[in-house]
Amino acid sequence: MNQNTIQQTIDQAINLAISIANDNSHGYSQANRWGPDYDCSSLMVSVWQAVGVPVKDSGATFTGNMYDAFIKCGFKDITAECNLRNCDGMRPGDVLLNKANHTAMYIGCCEIVHARSSEGNSIPGDQSGNEIRIQGYYNYPWDAVLRYCGGTTVSTKTNNTLADDTMYAVMCLVPEMKLGDSGYYAQVLQMLLTLRGYEPANTVKKSGISDGEYGPGTEAAVKRFQAEHGLTANGVCSPQTFSKIFNGDD
Repeated sequence: MNQNTIQQTIDQAINLAISIANDNSHGYSQANRWGPDYDCSSLMVSVWQAVGVPVKDSGATFTGNMYDAFIKCGFKDITAECNLRNCDGMRPGDVLLNKANHTAMYIGCCEIVHARSSEGNSIPGDQSGNEIRIQGYYNYPWDAVLRYCGGTTVSTKTNNTLADDTMYAVMCLVPEMKLGDSGYYAQVLQMLLTLRGYEPANTVKKSGISDGEYGPGTEAAVKRFQAEHGLTANGVCSPQTFSKIFNGDD
């Protein structure tokens, strides 16, 4: 796995985690922790699994077993290279782990994203906007800082057949999207299109994050991608189209 591919995977994981934090349909819950809500560990595990690093398949289910599974999937323990008090030495995408209690992702500029607390809300979704949130870095304290260095990919995606692409898209729980839709998955689609060189025109960004509105600019970008990759250029992002955008398939 080359460095560009590794960085793309890291960027996708960061974007997914930030998008979830910015989408209040996802809150903190241990009862519904594998979606649509998350707790701290299921958020980190789900994000990396969704971008092709099979940490859940390798046994990561809570903070106590994340370390071994993440190391197995190509993460390196770089704790000794970091200052845990002030985040010096950390890079965006690094996973911060307290093996007994908590985990988060460092996203740069002395900020982290994490599923922190239900804040007493038992209703699904983020009732306060802070259950899954971006905030300033702090030392929990962390036992380990893990950095993805590549090497392991999702075991079920073995080739580029339509069956594998569709299965992979369904695994990521992506619905069909079209003009007029909005939300978390449209936001992820916009960021992936930009990553592939098909940045949607007239897309409003806040804090560097796409707006999640499937407008004419996004539809046109999808059409361009479809036309150049042997798909029906109708501007509708089906699971097949999303899978090809996600994977950068030619």
